[in-house]
Amino acid sequence: MVSPIEIQKALKGMDYPASKQQILEHAKGSDSDVVDALQKIEDREYDGPSGVSAAVFD
Repeated sequence: MVSPIEIQKALKGMDYPASKQQILEHAKGSDSDVVDALQKIEDREYDGPSGVSAAVFD
């Protein structure tokens, strides 16, 4: 299970708004559990890291 802190670390330095694809590209190279969790988020644009975390843990 991935933690919100791991998600935030993977998204550090990300420019928003960002699409799911941009988020996945940015997180590439992070822990595989983090990438797996991000692959499950809705394919839409996110305004910030809190929105991404909400989508992961919803």
